[in-house]
Amino acid sequence: MGAAFPARPAAAVRGRADSPILSPGWNCWRTARTDRAAFLVDGCAYFAALSRALEGARRSIMIVGWDFDGRIRLDPERDTETLGDRLRRMVEAQPDLEVRILVWSTAVIHGPSATTELLIGNRWQDHPRITLTLDTTHPIYAAHHQKIVCIDGNLCFVGGMDLTVDRWDTHDHLSDDPRRSTPDGSTYGPVHDTHLLLDGEAARAVCMLARRRWQEATGEEVTFRPNADDLWPAGLEPDVRDSDIGISRVMPTWGSRAAVSESPRLTADALRAARRSIFIEAQYLTADFVGEVLEARLKEPDGPDVVAVVSRATHTLPEHLIMGENRNRLIRRLTKADRYDRFRIYHPVVPSEGEACAVLIHSKLILVDDRYVRIGSSNLNNRSIGLDTELDISIEAQDEATRTAIAALRDRLIAEHLGQAPADVARLMAEEGSLVRVIERLNSGARHLKPFDAIDDMKGAKRPVMMTPILDPRRPFEPDWLLRLRGSKRA
Repeated sequence: MGAAFPARPAAAVRGRADSPILSPGWNCWRTARTDRAAFLVDGCAYFAALSRALEGARRSIMIVGWDFDGRIRLDPERDTETLGDRLRRMVEAQPDLEVRILVWSTAVIHGPSATTELLIGNRWQDHPRITLTLDTTHPIYAAHHQKIVCIDGNLCFVGGMDLTVDRWDTHDHLSDDPRRSTPDGSTYGPVHDTHLLLDGEAARAVCMLARRRWQEATGEEVTFRPNADDLWPAGLEPDVRDSDIGISRVMPTWGSRAAVSESPRLTADALRAARRSIFIEAQYLTADFVGEVLEARLKEPDGPDVVAVVSRATHTLPEHLIMGENRNRLIRRLTKADRYDRFRIYHPVVPSEGEACAVLIHSKLILVDDRYVRIGSSNLNNRSIGLDTELDISIEAQDEATRTAIAALRDRLIAEHLGQAPADVARLMAEEGSLVRVIERLNSGARHLKPFDAIDDMKGAKRPVMMTPILDPRRPFEPDWLLRLRGSKRA
């Protein structure tokens, strides 16, 4: 276990319930002030806010992603204009506007976007102030997984969603929704995700990281000239005001840059700090260090409720063998550790003709009590510990208004999964004081949270499968000296 592995004893000291969770230099790069922050739940909310914000851009739009597809429409109901065509229209209308798009190089093989558009371009890209670059500055098998949009250096979007196909959906997550279609006309199932919008000093700090990524990949040093206009999307009410946020990263060694593993440290520290409840939304739940921390919490007689909402579906054979099987094994470990009946793990379903339809969870969210929320790109699997690049934003409440906002987000998410009103969830939380009991009281509709079958199969294996270090590694296969050498040749 390398020095960056988050479950070492030093992290336990930093994660005490009576101390701040965020610790710059340990589990976050830095803290920064945001004037306004908005929780964007599901693709419809993110794409709508982004659509309005883009129209205010005057100097710079920088998009950093795991994947990108210019053929998507930000509003499938009303847009006749693709995202790529919109960006082209904007640079033609704004003489100082420059658009830079940085995409993980292997997205051309692994991502759902159009391969030819990423490799050879499209007509909308044929402009001197639009640049799309494939980022090859990464170890073998690693992914650039950060998801960032920066507008004029003063506004940023960060979270779990790329600007690509298969991301847009409404809060209803209907089993059959013709608006959920790809540019080639095929349809995809319901998908749930979370994103965050920031302005102020916090946005400028995130934009600085995006600029560094661009410079590392292209050699071009970008300077954002400040835009004095208020870029906040019209009509969008902030959830949080005047709050410090934490910016946490994962980056493997590359060139002169040392490895950074702030995000998994923060995950461990936040889980240790919980007093009453831990609420998780995760595409994957397989990381051994997460299992170790949650096992310890579940064995405590006065520990927190632990509720996880996780994707059931796996899409490829390797994903099924590693992510699906290791998830089931971790479920058995946590169920065995659950001495006081405080652990629940579910996958959401919505009504459909015949069997209920599963909702894909693509969100990467951790919510602790009414004190802390983390939204970002980091999955709770091994490769998000130190192989891929990740970016997560955390808000740790310092005042009652922020606590109220975090609790409201929790209630809103649970209500969405159960087909209930957020006010009813909030009322029952006040009555019960237990996340587990609230869900069990409300979990009886056609739209509901379904327990995983692995809970009933306690005789099955509980430790990670043998091929995990190969298919879900914690760090690059290459030694650090080789990564430093490869990175220095690109500089």
